[in-house]
Amino acid sequence: MKELLLTFGAVLCVTFALTAILGRLIIPILRSKKVGQHILEIGPRWHRSKEGTPTMGGICFILAILLTLLGVLVLYAVRGEQSKLISLALTMALAVANGMIGFVDDFCKLVKKQNEGLKAYQKTILQLTVGIFYLCLMRVLGYLDTTLHIPFTDISVELGAVYYLFAILVIYLMVNSVNLTDGIDGLASSVTVIVFGFFAFVGIHALNVSVSLISAAIIGGLLGFLIYNLNPARVFMGDTGSLFLGGAVTGAAFMIGEPMLLLVIGGVYVLESLSVVLQVGSFKLRHKRIFKMAPIHHHFEKCGWKENKIVVIFSAVTLLLCVLAWFGI
Repeated sequence: MKELLLTFGAVLCVTFALTAILGRLIIPILRSKKVGQHILEIGPRWHRSKEGTPTMGGICFILAILLTLLGVLVLYAVRGEQSKLISLALTMALAVANGMIGFVDDFCKLVKKQNEGLKAYQKTILQLTVGIFYLCLMRVLGYLDTTLHIPFTDISVELGAVYYLFAILVIYLMVNSVNLTDGIDGLASSVTVIVFGFFAFVGIHALNVSVSLISAAIIGGLLGFLIYNLNPARVFMGDTGSLFLGGAVTGAAFMIGEPMLLLVIGGVYVLESLSVVLQVGSFKLRHKRIFKMAPIHHHFEKCGWKENKIVVIFSAVTLLLCVLAWFGI
């Protein structure tokens, strides 16, 4: 336990420092390349002042996380304990693959000046393909079974082949829900820090090295990124960062064998996504809107809430949900 805590602290601090340093180096490059956020006409008009703010900043914490965890992997390999990090490597592969999809999308929109980036069906095909490969590898290497635990009960249901359909839908929906949460300064970063705080607590309690260290790296990376991403943001993470985080969050839930628990700890992500579905559905069926604007963080903005207030309240709600989720394991 003591060694794991020390390693956890070291990984968190190193990733934080690397992200802060990389931010100082990469943000000016993004600015010089004019890789700036474009505020759509259908977007909130009060965000127009953010036009031109550098995006694709997720590169900063992704590189820091990968460099730190690569160093940890080398250390464990030298000690002959690399097998302890197999599930970590698989989840990082899921996160990085989704981040690459986001990078291509950002690159097309911001560098190639293709207004919409990847088309929706292209992103969907790529995300589903990545999710299927992840689940196959987890199964083959023995880190996944087809039994589904129902949170807050002692019930586990054997789903057989149906489990894989459930799992791929969870990955696809949650990755995109995290992406929708990245709509105001610091929101996705702050909420995800708390979510990985939960995973860290679970990992350390269970002496699970992989879960503990991936949590430490992502917490450190996001805290370093928040230096530049809190309101007023000097950089946005872009789809590069938000899709990476979506993959990491979902993978971590499968690492602890509790994908259903995402509905609780990821309650804010789910609410953001659900608000969009309800808004679109209501408008198409009734020609009426439920919210002033969706995703729901924009609704609260139109109600007069400042961005920092939304971030604090959504983060507090996430913290409460994570405490509740502890009793659901």
